[in-house]
Amino acid sequence: MQEVMEKAVSDKVQALADADFTHAADSFANAGFKVRLPARGILQVTSASHMLRRPRLLLSVGVHGDETAPIEMLAHLLDTLADEPHALAVDLMAVVGNPAAIAAGKRFIDADLNRMFRQDRGDLQSAAEAERADAIMRATATFFAGPDANKWHLDLHTAIRPSRYPKFAVVPAIIAGPRRDALLGLLGQAGIEAAILNTKPAGTYSAYTAEMFGAAGSTVELGQVAALGSNESGIFAATAATLDRFMRTGRLQSADERPKVFRVAQELIKHSDAFRMAFGRETQNFSPLQPGSVIAEDGDIVYRVGGETEYVVFPNPEVRVGLRAGLMVVQDE
Repeated sequence: MQEVMEKAVSDKVQALADADFTHAADSFANAGFKVRLPARGILQVTSASHMLRRPRLLLSVGVHGDETAPIEMLAHLLDTLADEPHALAVDLMAVVGNPAAIAAGKRFIDADLNRMFRQDRGDLQSAAEAERADAIMRATATFFAGPDANKWHLDLHTAIRPSRYPKFAVVPAIIAGPRRDALLGLLGQAGIEAAILNTKPAGTYSAYTAEMFGAAGSTVELGQVAALGSNESGIFAATAATLDRFMRTGRLQSADERPKVFRVAQELIKHSDAFRMAFGRETQNFSPLQPGSVIAEDGDIVYRVGGETEYVVFPNPEVRVGLRAGLMVVQDE
């Protein structure tokens, strides 16, 4: 019996990896919800009553095709809710970002999808991911349209490198005041250890929803990249429990723990193929560099740490020329 149950769960995970929401869509529709599938790998479930003003929660996974832990987590959450659909207390949109890259086991096909959520894409407009971003943005605009509501977006990822904080988030700094406080509380409940406030335009999905629709959202990193089926579920157990509770209640609990907050001090933009970082591939996210230290060199351009200790996050010298090759952050006071 145990082997049969494990195979059934595996089938649900594979279905979501294939961008197939059929089971959940049928279950919620049969329970009387309004269900839309505006494009492959996009599910929208909303209350049939115009009188209800429910929180709107957008959960996205697989924006990078090789980041599979969030796919596994969302598959389990949706499968459980589909068995008791009336328990859903929020309007829900679920997105599988890049099905083609997931199928190929690659980060992307032509270019990074998480740099495509902007109007000006330059020479990346012809990339396969540009068309996919357009489809996702159209569906997102529809979901977040209409009467004002509490809007939330967690774009769930895993990091390429190990990290001193294995679970961390990037929060668009445009989210301010009570909404930021509520978001940090949600992230704390979800076991997120560090949050980076980013003032820079990034072209990311969570930055897009914050700027265009006022959503309280973030890019959330849940451990490190692993193959589908090889993720350690304990890493994201607190996140799964928090999301399950929120989807069933529509309310946030008070949070005793909050992430340690950092802010972006500088971006490392790759201007040419001469770009070189001053540290090796083994360097972890949030590794400290002392004031004045060389971070990277790019021809005549030298990136150095400023007047206080900075911590390197997302260092990736292999990105395309013109894109961000890393962030340097400092602890927020």
